[in-house]
Amino acid sequence: MTEFLLHLLYAVLGIAGLYYGAEFLVKGGVSIARRAGVSPLVIGLTLVAFATSAPELVVSVSAAIDGSSDISLGNVVGSNICNIALILGLCACITPMVVQRQILRFDSHFMVGSAVLLAVFYLSGNGVNRIQALVLLAGMIVYVVWNVYASRKENAAAETEKTEEKLLPLWQSLLLIVLALALLVAGAKIFLRSAVFFAGKLGLSEAVIGLTIVAVGTSLPELATSVVAAIKGEDDIAIGNVVGSNIFNILCILGITPLIAPLKNAALDPVDMGAMILVSILLVPMMRTGWKISRKEGAALLILYAGYITYLLCTHT
Repeated sequence: MTEFLLHLLYAVLGIAGLYYGAEFLVKGGVSIARRAGVSPLVIGLTLVAFATSAPELVVSVSAAIDGSSDISLGNVVGSNICNIALILGLCACITPMVVQRQILRFDSHFMVGSAVLLAVFYLSGNGVNRIQALVLLAGMIVYVVWNVYASRKENAAAETEKTEEKLLPLWQSLLLIVLALALLVAGAKIFLRSAVFFAGKLGLSEAVIGLTIVAVGTSLPELATSVVAAIKGEDDIAIGNVVGSNIFNILCILGITPLIAPLKNAALDPVDMGAMILVSILLVPMMRTGWKISRKEGAALLILYAGYITYLLCTHT
């Protein structure tokens, strides 16, 4: 009973950490966006996306050092599926999400291209080597530089017309983001420990726990941040966080990890790679219909994710 109550406390603390971490990240990120003259969308695509992908980076690098290429690749692929199908699906069900044309002109296609490039690299040698990692990392640098440049250029003309708004001091915004990152990572870790405990009590196998709870666990910061942003009406942060995280997961995490330890002889299920590419491609027409992701489309994404999880349960139990 004591152990049960302890893990129940972990769950509550984990959820609290994720909630307040998401609150601080959205507040600090929007403030920096206003001050720097870049749009909240770009902050969502870059700063917020990078911060919420910290768990995936830690897991992938640690796994690569331990020689577990399957975990490094599976972590990224599974998280990307979760980000689109579960997180955006849930956010859209809470409130229809308005999509900026910039995401459809550039970022969404960049996300799909990154997913396809990863599949090509993987199929060419069951992993990612150092040369391929450098190509991915170069793509990440190009993506960030272009986004910041394009955003500042678009906002330059409107700068003189901007109404005065009270902004947080820069040091306070940065402190909020650092604190948010700490809360998100700690909250995800504590909640994940609790979830694994209760899953074990329900008799689920380690394989199923790893492919479902652990995969969702590393995406909890993205989930918390996007849901809070959607509730607050910051659709740019919510959508940008998911699209940016998916790009970051492939180009940056798999651009850095193989430089430390090349990923080779991985035995990733082709269905997982195919599911990642499928949901990435499906998201583009969904965003284009009426320039928003509707509740029906959100429900369709959730159904797709439920189908994917059902497949995992049926093939790994």
